[in-house]
Amino acid sequence: MTKSKSARKWLKRLFFWLPLWFCLSSIGQVLLLKWLDPVASSFMATRQVSAWMHGDWHFGMAYHWRDLDKISSQLPIAVVASEDQLFPVHNGFDFESMQKAYESNARGKKVRGGSTISQQLAKNLFLWSGRSYLRKGLEAWYTFWIETLWSKRRILEVYVNVVEFGDGVYGAEAASKRFFSKPANNLSRTEAARLAAVLPNPKSYSASKPGPYMQRRTRAIERQIRRLGGPGYLNKCCTK
Repeated sequence: MTKSKSARKWLKRLFFWLPLWFCLSSIGQVLLLKWLDPVASSFMATRQVSAWMHGDWHFGMAYHWRDLDKISSQLPIAVVASEDQLFPVHNGFDFESMQKAYESNARGKKVRGGSTISQQLAKNLFLWSGRSYLRKGLEAWYTFWIETLWSKRRILEVYVNVVEFGDGVYGAEAASKRFFSKPANNLSRTEAARLAAVLPNPKSYSASKPGPYMQRRTRAIERQIRRLGGPGYLNKCCTK
């Protein structure tokens, strides 16, 4: 067998086995986390490495897992009211919101991307920040399997535990203790709304010292919570 034929045969095997390995390993990741609580996320690892690369050897992340039934019911509904009001009924993608976001961005009006909680979780847990077709494609892949293999309750549970609520502060328990000096199961509606309000930019906004914009956003989220009917809005999709 000539070297060229051997190389072509090797490449054919590579193009077959590499995608197959990725598909099986990524599905395995999602399936494993259906039952096991993540010890960290991709975003956490990236943030830690970034701190070290900039010489901040003393940087330490705050992250403490808490099961959903040990987190105030005000926080999940606040996050849904702020981020993804169709969460109980969609299959991981809100195509109408995505289309509106695309049209607004095309007109030069800066808006959020229209991502659902499931999409944001896929990105935070497995991927990286930034904008690229590759990342969006992988985000869609992971979102599909998260929605297929997990319950809505599990999606919310993991999301409120790994999302960043402040610079290096991940999850409800760490955020509640850092910003309100109390465990997450004691969060009030307003405190939960404040935490949800920082999610567009947790490094710039503060839940403990909200400025005028944050105060307005918090009140808007509280109005949305009332409009949705409070924590009971999630009963159909997120009860045990």
